[in-house]
Amino acid sequence: MFFREALVTDIAPMHVVRVAVRENRLSNPGRITAKDYEEFLIQHGRGWLCEIENTVVGFAIVDLKEKNIWALFVDPVHEGKGVGKTLQQIMLNWYFTQTDEKIWLGTAPATRAEKFYQNSGWTKTGMQPNGEVRFEMTFDD
Repeated sequence: MFFREALVTDIAPMHVVRVAVRENRLSNPGRITAKDYEEFLIQHGRGWLCEIENTVVGFAIVDLKEKNIWALFVDPVHEGKGVGKTLQQIMLNWYFTQTDEKIWLGTAPATRAEKFYQNSGWTKTGMQPNGEVRFEMTFDD
């Protein structure tokens, strides 16, 4: 496994991972465009990815402007190998070197993702208007 910062040239393979997931699926894969990825990677924050044999198998993007996790996805074939956990740690380490403000994310309720965040030290703080569970984390967490 090789972890590195995501580049604009990685958008297409990251989107392949995004549409491959079993949970938090996009009802319309075209809803998120290459321009969206580019804005979050360059203007809003930063992203990282994991490659195995030169293939992107997971990625994470943090939005420093909105203080949230925009994306954390792992190809289902590579789940359970520590990819998501490592990407999350890299992303949070970077985030908390940029600011001491708490960070938040939303995810679908009753999913493996919800359990992942609970087990990773995130605090469930309620529900989002869109029906997602809201989690928050501080530097001290």
